[in-house]
Amino acid sequence: MTYCAGIKVKSGIIAISDTRITSGHETTIAKKVFTVNKEKHSFFIMTSGLRSVRDKAITYFKEIIDENDESFNKLYKAVNAFAVQVKRAASEDKSSLKEAGLNFNLNAIVGGQLQDDEEHKIYLLYPEGNWVEVSEGSPFVIIGNSGYGKPILDRAIKYDSTMRFALKVGFLSFDATRISANDVDFPIDIISYKKDSFNIIERRYESDELHTLSKKWNDTLRDAIRSMSHDWMERLDIEDKSDSVTK
Repeated sequence: MTYCAGIKVKSGIIAISDTRITSGHETTIAKKVFTVNKEKHSFFIMTSGLRSVRDKAITYFKEIIDENDESFNKLYKAVNAFAVQVKRAASEDKSSLKEAGLNFNLNAIVGGQLQDDEEHKIYLLYPEGNWVEVSEGSPFVIIGNSGYGKPILDRAIKYDSTMRFALKVGFLSFDATRISANDVDFPIDIISYKKDSFNIIERRYESDELHTLSKKWNDTLRDAIRSMSHDWMERLDIEDKSDSVTK
């Protein structure tokens, strides 16, 4: 499985991807982010799904970028071009994958800004090649293992959040997924993009670099739960001393 999240706030984009690849009982580390940083052309693609399908679609798309990058003046055009390669990979592999009991399940997050885009954008691309744009009303998207990390994003992220705040919340969303799912883990790749900068910054973080932050969040969460009122429990006849035992 995978955890990839893209968060669009007013001042820019934050995106986070884990690197764990699971094949049967074996796990390896592999990058799930592809970036393009050229003059007035800055965007990234994060993917979830079968690694073989992802690699084929990205390889095909790299050729398109190398030969025709100047023809894309808006991000949605690059998304459409990648969608063509996703459908190409599907036409080549979908039937054989089905025979093997596997699904063609490539989803992608594409984010960034091209020269004629009035602002930075994020798109969610489906395996069928269709897409939706992330909006101000719901300024984030997750692909892969989304169930554990989505609630904190729902509660905390707003379009006018700062990029630093978005990164903190995005990390905690990943961390919640990592703790609850054994197929998502460090290292993580983090993308930051400031509006109109046309410069994507990418950094990789190992577990030991963020361990203190994860522990701080766990401790803070426990303390917050302990501080909640007990008044609403009175009808259940739960003794106070049991609360101290379970702290």
